[in-house]
Amino acid sequence: MTWFHPRTLLDKTYEIGIVIKGIDGLLELIGGLLLALVPGSVILHLTHYLTQTELANDPHDFVATHLAHYGTHLAAGHNVFAILFLLTHGAVKVGLVVALLRQKLWAYPWALVALGLFLAYQLWLLVTKPTFSMAALSVLDAIIIWLVWREWGKAREHTKPTAEA
Repeated sequence: MTWFHPRTLLDKTYEIGIVIKGIDGLLELIGGLLLALVPGSVILHLTHYLTQTELANDPHDFVATHLAHYGTHLAAGHNVFAILFLLTHGAVKVGLVVALLRQKLWAYPWALVALGLFLAYQLWLLVTKPTFSMAALSVLDAIIIWLVWREWGKAREHTKPTAEA
C-alpha cells in the first residue's frame, strides 16, 4: 500500500481532517509527556506568571481564575488520569492516522471504533456540561467519521479481486 493521494474535494477534506487529528494526537502526546516530566513547582510558577497580571486587574476573570485553579490542581499531583488519558488518546490517534494515510485496510474499522467511542464521550460531556466548542467538535468528529467510513468503502472496492471471464 502507498500513501493516500486525494483526487477529489471530499478526498482532500478527508486528508485534512485526518491530518488535523494526527496533529491533535501529537499535541496530546507532548502534553502528556510534559505533565509526566515537569515538576509541580514549575507548573505552579508558570500558572502564577501567566495569571498574576490579569487577576490583579480583575480577580474574577474567567480564563485566569480557571487557569490558576487547574494549574494548582495539576501542581498538587492530581494528574495521573490526565497523563494516562493524554498519552493513550494521543498514541491511538497518531497510530491510526499514520495507518489511515498509509491506506492500511485494518485501520479503517479500528479508527471508526476509536472515533465513535471518543464521539460518544464528547456527546456525554455535551449533555452533562454543554458548551458551544464541544458541540462544534462533536459535529466535526461526526463528519470525520463519515469521511473515514466513505474512504473505507473505496479502499475495500480497490482490494476486491476482479472476476475474470
